[in-house]
Amino acid sequence: MAPKQRTARVSRNPDLIRGIGKYSKSAMYHKRGLWAIKAKHGGAFPKHDPKPKPEAPAEKAPKFYPAHDVQKPLRNKHKPKPTKLRANITPGTVLILLAGRFKGKRVVFLKQLPSGLLTCSGPFKINGVPLRRVNQSYVIGTSTKVDVSSVNVDKFDDKYFSKVAEKKTTKGEGEFFDSEKEDKKVLPQEKKDDQKTVDSSLLKAIETVPDLKTNLGARFSLKSGVKPHELVF
Repeated sequence: MAPKQRTARVSRNPDLIRGIGKYSKSAMYHKRGLWAIKAKHGGAFPKHDPKPKPEAPAEKAPKFYPAHDVQKPLRNKHKPKPTKLRANITPGTVLILLAGRFKGKRVVFLKQLPSGLLTCSGPFKINGVPLRRVNQSYVIGTSTKVDVSSVNVDKFDDKYFSKVAEKKTTKGEGEFFDSEKEDKKVLPQEKKDDQKTVDSSLLKAIETVPDLKTNLGARFSLKSGVKPHELVF
């Protein structure tokens, strides 16, 4: 089917020259029949109700957009689960530290903190390891155990072991060298007392196990010819 051809629109009042029509305003009034429409509606042109305007959007779209994509932070819906303690680690188990300042030392496991870290003690009087937090990924659990039911560890949590952030102050050249001797960290007396209280109860429990005191004081190390996968702890 051939498309319908559009006819050119012809004006009722052609222009003589640009901007000036052939017929006057009154002539076009009669030519368009406006007088009949006015007479039909009682001498006035009919009025129509205005069409309802579409509701404007709450927020207008911006006129300008950034040249590059703006990165938005992703919503992290992941809720971390509490760290599961290994089956061979229970309160009183003797652990071997594999990393950190006291690596190779044997310590006694006391309890697991809400963060999943392990609270351990040497005790300090035997091998110099104080109360500290250790990640269970860096320890070896042994079959040696101690009864630590008499040791009170309710006081210790993650906040107890956290460090207090110190404000940094700018110092002059003379003050910098003078303060090097004064910047030594001093352990609070409260923590010293807590260490003595825990060690006193822990030492009594250790003495009940034969040769355990000597074992805790010895450093763990591998010698030539020792196969780690064949060791039984």
